[in-house]
Amino acid sequence: MSEETKKGRGPPSPPPPQPATPVTDFQKVPGEETEDEKLLARDHGMPPAAEQTTDSWRVFRIMGEFVEGFDTLARVGPAVSIFGSARTDPGDAQYAAAEETGRLLAEAGFAVITGGGPGIMEAANKGAAENGGISIGCNIELPFEQGMNAWVRTAVNFRYFFVRKTMFVKYAEGFIIFPGGFGTMDELFEALTLIQTGKVRNFPIVLFGSEYWRGLLDWIEHSMLQEGKIRTPDLDLLVITDSPRTAVRTVIDCYEETCAEARRLSEAAHLQGGGMRRDRRADAQRARRG
Repeated sequence: MSEETKKGRGPPSPPPPQPATPVTDFQKVPGEETEDEKLLARDHGMPPAAEQTTDSWRVFRIMGEFVEGFDTLARVGPAVSIFGSARTDPGDAQYAAAEETGRLLAEAGFAVITGGGPGIMEAANKGAAENGGISIGCNIELPFEQGMNAWVRTAVNFRYFFVRKTMFVKYAEGFIIFPGGFGTMDELFEALTLIQTGKVRNFPIVLFGSEYWRGLLDWIEHSMLQEGKIRTPDLDLLVITDSPRTAVRTVIDCYEETCAEARRLSEAAHLQGGGMRRDRRADAQRARRG
């Protein structure tokens, strides 16, 4: 890391070179702000007059991104979101494991959703695409050119991180998270927060690579838990494995159990409704006889 970057003055380091499909909508003049930067920028001067601010009008672009994401992904079927570092090289063992994970999910009938970039994302998309699965990339506008990896078959481009993150959760049956950096951690703790607060249910989170995650898990257990910041059951929200088959099986088992429970509740409601109709008919017959 350069001294400029350490001091916060340099640009973020780009991912390694990749044979990506350019995203023409994201081509910018060097130094131009991304849409997320514009949205989150603060005016440190005097507050502008109401008629001068453009923040409220930006809602329409945000709404458009939600609509595009919903329209594209609503009919995909069961899917799994896979996260991990964009800086993982194709020769890395983690790349091979992510590719196998994508293959196993495709064989099981699950779509694979990634951020559409290189590294782990590319590997998961490749595993799915090469085995006849649905391979989805939700790309994001970044200060550096990322592009969409060549194995994405259904592409959705986003300018706002929070819209993109909604798609990762809404259309997935669970997360499989490979070793990664800040973006990967962001997705991990976003999902944990949603589960802990009851916003998302029956949503497994699988961490792949026990050695990589051990330090974080030790800190969660020996700092967060011991200081009472979380409860003991919260530790059970994570499954750790070094096996692509175990990772995929964990998600599938939860999905099948959830579907079975949904069918049971539906059948119970149907039978209850039938019983209520029979009771109403009996009451009517008694009334006529009376």
